[in-house]
Amino acid sequence: MVEKKGKKIIAPIIGIILALVFILPLYIVVTNSFKTQKGIFLDVMGLPFGEFLTLENYPQAFEQLDFIRSFFNSLFISVGSTLFIIIFASMAAWMLVRTKTKLSGFLYFLFAIAMLIPFQAVMLPLVNLMGRIGFLNPLGLIFMYLGFGSSLSIILYHGFIKNIPIELEEAAIIDGCNTFQVFFYIIFPLLKPITVTVSILNIMWIWNDFLLPQLVINRPEWQTIPLKMFYFFGQYSKKWHLALAGLVISMIPIVIFYLFAQKHIIKGITDGSIK
Repeated sequence: MVEKKGKKIIAPIIGIILALVFILPLYIVVTNSFKTQKGIFLDVMGLPFGEFLTLENYPQAFEQLDFIRSFFNSLFISVGSTLFIIIFASMAAWMLVRTKTKLSGFLYFLFAIAMLIPFQAVMLPLVNLMGRIGFLNPLGLIFMYLGFGSSLSIILYHGFIKNIPIELEEAAIIDGCNTFQVFFYIIFPLLKPITVTVSILNIMWIWNDFLLPQLVINRPEWQTIPLKMFYFFGQYSKKWHLALAGLVISMIPIVIFYLFAQKHIIKGITDGSIK
């Protein structure tokens, strides 16, 4: 009994310590984004008060960050990439599940193995190839995200589709549906739970990605929020009050998205595994 009580006490304490470790950097960034540069240097951990409190950091950072343009760049690339991943990954997973051959098993194995290959191992040949065919632009970036995001998405869809009775498809075929009609009218609507999960995982990954856009995007007007933030932070690294305000602005969209979408991540994966 004593050991059980000890475990019950220790677990919350460890949880509180871990929460503080993760919350502390966010606290420092947010509080210092409302301070003057002098206020940051005098007291990093303190709250902004008096002459050290200012609201001018955000309008200046918003303007210098060119937030509207970079926001829509990130939105276009994230949503476009995710839509292509959903369509192609779901169709590929459906065919792999319904085609009982050695080739389909081998292809599924290849998609699983592809997740183990680090991006750094292929980034230089990939960028070199895309540059030769004129794909170092947002459309080329979407195409590359489709390739890198398909493996995990196909595996998630594959596990979900295996639990859908094949009799539904057979009945649709008897009623005169062709292959595309069977998929888009019968199968795809049933994939809504896992599609929500795939959408959330890919949007959050693509929205926050920095390395691939840095290699592909070569014009300021195409830069995404992480890429714009990188150059902005370098430019204003001595003006920490503006840099931190810009960092908070860049975090707001994805934080809001995550707060609304977090419950669907676990639900979709759970539905796919125990449906």
